[in-house]
Amino acid sequence: MPLVANSLLPTFTRLREEGDSVLDPTRAQHQDIREMHIGLLNMMPDAALEATERQFLRIVSSSNQIAQFYVHLFTLPQLPRGEKAAAHINKYYETFDAIKAEGLDALIITGANVTQPDLADEPFWEPLIEVIDWGYNNVTSILCSCLATHAVVQFRHQQKRQRLTQKCWGIFQHEVIDRSHPLVNDINTRFDVPHSRYNEITQQQFEDAGLHVLIASPVAGVHLAVSEDLFRIVYFQGHPEYDINSLLKEYKREVQLFIHDKRESYPPFPDNYFSQQVQAILLEHKSHLIKAKADQQPLPVFPEELICSRLHNTWHDTGEAMINNWIGHVYQITNSDRKKCFMGGVDPDDPLGIKHIHDD
Repeated sequence: MPLVANSLLPTFTRLREEGDSVLDPTRAQHQDIREMHIGLLNMMPDAALEATERQFLRIVSSSNQIAQFYVHLFTLPQLPRGEKAAAHINKYYETFDAIKAEGLDALIITGANVTQPDLADEPFWEPLIEVIDWGYNNVTSILCSCLATHAVVQFRHQQKRQRLTQKCWGIFQHEVIDRSHPLVNDINTRFDVPHSRYNEITQQQFEDAGLHVLIASPVAGVHLAVSEDLFRIVYFQGHPEYDINSLLKEYKREVQLFIHDKRESYPPFPDNYFSQQVQAILLEHKSHLIKAKADQQPLPVFPEELICSRLHNTWHDTGEAMINNWIGHVYQITNSDRKKCFMGGVDPDDPLGIKHIHDD
């Protein structure tokens, strides 16, 4: 069902142009359809700020629940911002205080760039914990992406992420471990997921914390886990929201770092992402670039347009299905809670309605 353009955020225009269903607020008011209010705490750095908006708004809008989706964007003021990103945030984002006052049905927390070995030393640590605490007590479910997963597991369960010997970067095959959970209902039992990280929470750490692992890869590790109550917090380590070219753009940024001497070696290819043909194109570009750099000649243009049409997306449909299951379960719980307000309250043995969903 459609997103509602509840602000002048340029991402809404971009999504309309790409064919997504985005309603004007005045039109939405005339439709007798349940509203769902989802918060998006966008902690991504400036270069990825708007792309992250598009990715998460697009995947939310793909849900087939009978609802109008209002997505409320906010960020943390402790995150460093350039002038352009700060102006974008000031114009289009809400404050956490305003969001607390209005309330949410669910909350999504993105990843972030970090500079410290221990997440607790990051300047955003305390304000992030405040958001998590509020969300845990006031929204139906929190969906954590990548770095947010690592922060919540450290904060709530004292399990610190571990540094990998090399970056987990690329597309990796995963398998559903527990097929009975509603979040993995009717999805492929094997499917691909993009990853991009230098650290991980291992499966053993998730289990030691009392969390329930639903999806994992023998190479990339855990992708999806859930909190002890099976739903209040959802943990992603991978990136089902990624666009088809997200890893290409990340690879391009790494090449730029090499050009400007901000990384010592030329970046490797993301695993299982580029075809042999694309690798050949990029190896030829690398050869020309290194020679031009050494000769202090104009550098060749990165062949992004040539490569884009040769990429394949092998994860998006399953990612959409998981997010649809998550939103659908939030929808059922919030509707059930509304009914229980008139019918005697919440079942103390099953406050999130998990038993009911499994019985279905």
